[in-house]
Amino acid sequence: QVQLVESGGGLVQPGGSLRLSCAASGFTFTNYAMSWYRQAPGKERELVATISRYGGTTNYPDSVKGRFTISRDNAKNMVYLQMNSLKPEDTAVYYCNGRRYDNHYWGQGTQVTVSS
Repeated sequence: QVQLVESGGGLVQPGGSLRLSCAASGFTFTNYAMSWYRQAPGKERELVATISRYGGTTNYPDSVKGRFTISRDNAKNMVYLQMNSLKPEDTAVYYCNGRRYDNHYWGQGTQVTVSS
């Protein structure tokens, strides 16, 4: 069966760093662009990073540009999100997403809390 399993979330102080991981299985990984989304309580789900199938193109919204980096390792079926200079407003549940045309797969999410 299709699985996307996130890990690496936790509690970190403002200005700190965290690396999230997403392990994919059950589908042809290289056919899918991969993304990270986040959702904070009372807010809309927000796209925070996207990477193309072979890693040649990445996209970020202004809110995280320069602080977050998405990467993928197709040999390991893994996606990563390196988060630096974290702010309290980055606090959210972070979700891994795979997309091929209109087909989307989602992970269960991992909690990131930025607080002093």
